[in-house]
Amino acid sequence: MTTKTGDQESPQASASQVDQPSVKRAPPPETPAALQTRFRVIAAFWAVIIFLGFPIWWKTTSIYRASLPIEEMVDWADSKACRPVFPLEIHLATPSLQSFEAQHLLRTTQHTLDDLNEFAAHHLRLKLTNGSTAAGHNGKDSPESVKYPAEETADIALTVRLLPQDGLAGPCDDTARYLLPAEPGPCTFLLQFPLSTFIAAELQRLYSEEKATIAHILSGNTAGLDSTSPQLAEEIDRRLRRSMKYAETYHLSFSLFTPRSEPSSWDIEAAVHEYVSPLLQALSPISNFTVDTQVQLYANFAPTAPKPEYDESEAAWTLKKEDLSAFVNAAEWPLNPSIGSGPTINFILYVPDPSQSPLIIKENHASSWMIPQWGGVFLLNPPLSHTDNQGGPSNPAHLSQDSLGPAFMTFSHQLLTLLGTPSTPACLPLRLQTSIRIRAASLLLSASSTMGSLARLTESLPSIPIPATVATSVSTTLSHLGASCAHLREGRFGAALASARVAETEAERSFFEKSMVGQVYFPDEHKVAVYLPLLGPIGVPLLVGLLKELKRIAARRKAKGAAS
Repeated sequence: MTTKTGDQESPQASASQVDQPSVKRAPPPETPAALQTRFRVIAAFWAVIIFLGFPIWWKTTSIYRASLPIEEMVDWADSKACRPVFPLEIHLATPSLQSFEAQHLLRTTQHTLDDLNEFAAHHLRLKLTNGSTAAGHNGKDSPESVKYPAEETADIALTVRLLPQDGLAGPCDDTARYLLPAEPGPCTFLLQFPLSTFIAAELQRLYSEEKATIAHILSGNTAGLDSTSPQLAEEIDRRLRRSMKYAETYHLSFSLFTPRSEPSSWDIEAAVHEYVSPLLQALSPISNFTVDTQVQLYANFAPTAPKPEYDESEAAWTLKKEDLSAFVNAAEWPLNPSIGSGPTINFILYVPDPSQSPLIIKENHASSWMIPQWGGVFLLNPPLSHTDNQGGPSNPAHLSQDSLGPAFMTFSHQLLTLLGTPSTPACLPLRLQTSIRIRAASLLLSASSTMGSLARLTESLPSIPIPATVATSVSTTLSHLGASCAHLREGRFGAALASARVAETEAERSFFEKSMVGQVYFPDEHKVAVYLPLLGPIGVPLLVGLLKELKRIAARRKAKGAAS
């Protein structure tokens, strides 16, 4: 037994304290006021988040998506909204025939055309120039025979004139099958069937390439046309591959290149005015054109380009066909790929060095060639006028309009090819009218396809914005597509092309909207990476506090239920 002496503790007392278990004191119970205060604080935080923070975040981060007529856009892409048709109105002038004879010839020719036609979207409608109704109405007045106002009149594709010819052996002569005599004889009605067959066959032949081209554009091939030969189908496919994509404005660049200091000037303005401007004026309903010119001296071949070879049998310098692709020295020659918004069509007039003149193509002895979807090149070999300082021949210092004539006539032909103008018929105005119908078909199909692509894009990517400008462009596109289809149905091809041009421009503008394209490259994973570091430290304490408060409320209710 020990006792505590002074500051020392007895061993007995220490052992008793160690043997006693330690008791943990519980915190004092919270007052109802404190519990209510804590509940109000947590509720206030969550009220601010739910009723103020979340709406502000939703408003400031939400993506505006304008309403688009998705179903209508898809219908246009699937060719459900419009099936393009091309009714060509052809007038038949018969000044030497009486009215009932002309009507009979009209009906028989129309029936023959209908029997020969194998492409329903492209058909020929015959009418008499005196305003009589077309075949199929039996000469009786109908609502379709009422004259439209001037702006609503269908375009006249062609006028066929049957002119009398004197000196025929008789009305039953073989030649009379195609040329009616001035005084119709007793065999007239017997001969009109061969005449109607001839007229129908000529019209079918005249528009065979146009029909095959439109069928190729609308369906992608000409397999459904039995009358289209494999050679014609290959020619159409080749022409479409070589031609440039349609644009509202093309920039024509005429360049004079020479490896020496001469020629240094040319009558380019007079040559363009004489050979190019009339063609551009005729093409104005299809596209707009701007013209730029330049002269580049000391324009040498590329170091890696094959050099011309001298052919003694031809007494000329020659270039091989396989070497023409490397002729244009794109690295050193100032050829701009584009000027402004539209594509550039380059035309190069190259005057070779006198020591390499004349310069021609070896295989076909030609002096020009075309580069698909780019432009054309012409090798001009002018007569060597005088001797230079070294005593050798030199090129003339100036190229006159007459010397430029062959080159610019070639450039005009190349321009038509690059714009996709068909090679037939031989008459240029008819070819330009065909180009209007072909361009109207291609633009209508392109704008419709763009609408379908835009509809699929907006449905597959719900995170991209759709600004109001896109909705406006889509509305304008659909409106002009409908107008273009209506104009085609009525045979107003010029108006149809004008509407299709607007539709194509607006469709491209809506599809390539910058704000839409930029948002495509911002996926949801990026949003998580941005929000998680900001909201994690704030959201975890708030969420844990809310859970604890909910557990406390649930425990209190459970205790009250057990007590009762």
